[in-house]
Amino acid sequence: MSSAQRVDTSANESFRTTDSAASDITPLFHSAQRNQVGTLRYVIRLEVPLGSRSYPVIVGETALEHLPSLIPEDASRIALVTQKGIEAPINAGIASSTHFIPDGEEAKSLSVVEELCSNFAREGLTRRDLVVGVGGGVVTDVAGFAAAIYHRGIRVIHIPTTLLGQIDAAIGGKTGVNLDEGKNLVGAFWQPTAVICDTNLLSSLPPREFRSGMGELAKYHFLGGEQLDSLPLDERIAACVQIKADVVAGDEREGAGRALLNYGHTLAHALEIEGKFDLRHGEAVAIGIEYASLVAYQLGRIDKSRLAEHRRVLDVYGLPRELPQGCDLDRIIELFTRDKKAINGLTFVLDGPDGLEVVSNVPEKVLREALTRM
Repeated sequence: MSSAQRVDTSANESFRTTDSAASDITPLFHSAQRNQVGTLRYVIRLEVPLGSRSYPVIVGETALEHLPSLIPEDASRIALVTQKGIEAPINAGIASSTHFIPDGEEAKSLSVVEELCSNFAREGLTRRDLVVGVGGGVVTDVAGFAAAIYHRGIRVIHIPTTLLGQIDAAIGGKTGVNLDEGKNLVGAFWQPTAVICDTNLLSSLPPREFRSGMGELAKYHFLGGEQLDSLPLDERIAACVQIKADVVAGDEREGAGRALLNYGHTLAHALEIEGKFDLRHGEAVAIGIEYASLVAYQLGRIDKSRLAEHRRVLDVYGLPRELPQGCDLDRIIELFTRDKKAINGLTFVLDGPDGLEVVSNVPEKVLREALTRM
């Protein structure tokens, strides 16, 4: 289990800690410590435990203030990757340049990554220098992939500015871009040096964008986070990070257990590849979670009460549960076959008596029937 700490963020104090029990943060943090100095503001510090590649995740209203202390001492230059319109006060303390990538999924292309790497080379970015990705999941995916392949790998820090990015996309080292044939088919596992989840950055998000992040958050309810909806925002984010950190520590390269983090994503990715629906990623995931619960119910893996719990969670966060109008069911089934998990037939992450697990060779008849019930 990775650990979490409450750390004060006084301008006059560096990290100072006092011992306290983990249980007063959340039951999920069995090994956590809450640390506070006086009445000062504090952040939550967690670690993704990967041996020599372990790294901290800082969560809280003042997390961004810790960026200078997280920059490697031998770095002399920063390449900041972001999108226009993203407001994040970055004070790195060393020379930096800013590189804007396009908005939306069109940024997740090999041509965008190639252009970034060319810009890095023209500026003389070396292997000792640093890429900093500031933005949502698209930015951290693209910045992380560029960092993974430039000079065969340079360091990267992620500063996610969306809820979806803070609880999921920026954590765990998965980077990548899309092809016409599917999402995230080209990429690399490249762990960051640190991740900074400043909750103040979420205050400017449009309501729909914030709610979209709840789609990713909803999946954590079925990965051990049953009490998430009772926590304040910073602890809710930290709890999701804790869950994902533990999963990644046990299966960094998605050999088995990490695939569980894709709960709801098989249908979600199919809807996104179609590209004709007005859906945010988290909204698509929410629909995918509803669908996966229906498939599990039809297979006899869960009962009506568990099916109802899925719907309760989605409804609590105001998320969609129905297929968008105009879905071509044959096309959706065909896209299921392109999913990265589909090694042994049609494969889904499904709930069951022992929790989530990867289930192969799901009958097409069951999948099609569940689609008609959405």
